[in-house]
Amino acid sequence: MTGVSTWGRSLTAAGIREPRLRDDYTRGRRLVSRFRRSSYLAARLLLPPSTLPHVVAATAFMHHGDNLLDTGPKRQRIEAWASWEQRVRKALARGTADEPLIRALLHTVTAYPRLHGTVEEYLATAHTDLDFTGFVSEADFQSYVDAYSLPSFMLVATLLGPERDDDGRYRAMCRTLMAGSQRLDFVNDLAEDTAEGRPGIPSETLARFSLTPADLTPGHDSPGLRELLTHEIETARTDLRGAQELGARLPPLNQSLLRAFTEIELRTADAALAHGPALLHGPPAHHSWPRYESCTDNAVTDRRPPAAART
Repeated sequence: MTGVSTWGRSLTAAGIREPRLRDDYTRGRRLVSRFRRSSYLAARLLLPPSTLPHVVAATAFMHHGDNLLDTGPKRQRIEAWASWEQRVRKALARGTADEPLIRALLHTVTAYPRLHGTVEEYLATAHTDLDFTGFVSEADFQSYVDAYSLPSFMLVATLLGPERDDDGRYRAMCRTLMAGSQRLDFVNDLAEDTAEGRPGIPSETLARFSLTPADLTPGHDSPGLRELLTHEIETARTDLRGAQELGARLPPLNQSLLRAFTEIELRTADAALAHGPALLHGPPAHHSWPRYESCTDNAVTDRRPPAAART
């Protein structure tokens, strides 16, 4: 059984039969499979075939937006995001689109009407990442999770969650998961973010360990730095473990993927802890995916995934 034939059967199971639309979803699949290969393979193995294409479409949409928000000079990013947001909003209003990623998203919104509000929420808050220059306090970090990381992740999580309202319990667990995943992303991206002048660790937290942003540059090592990294990783791990309850709030067929994602994140935390001060030079070798990632390719989202996220 080849990957292509498996994918083709998933498209058919999802009711996606029109040739151009199948091609639209397949383009998204190529983007997602390059984005975070291990998570994509997990989604392909664990998700019901009828769900996989829709999760791929939502993840591809999230990842494309993430790239627009995170690539190039700020003015370029602002213009690119504004143009993309306008085209998406117009497509949602009209129900038609000329671009493959948006066409696939529209079809997925038709299949999962509850996703429409999630997309609107994401569009309303994603610009938060354009203004990101680092955090002063832990409260600033938590606000970033609420405004950017969680709405990005919910693009995928909405497809996997309960169909009926559960008094916000599922979203609360998603929020806990993203807080841990986003914090872990910022630790793994410490070298890149510090070089750009916007480390993801709040300056007040650095001060608690007698550190400044200058102490986060390559070549530095100190007991305070090691304590800081341990603190951030263990805090992330606490949230990730707390979010392991998430699987119990999912439809049975979708539980395995979220459990797998959480386990991947916990292993990523182990690798980051072992890497220690070497994180100032770059993340562990296996952490080579984009950020918000903090989500699985089809399930989550990296910081500028959110976490992203990150099947």
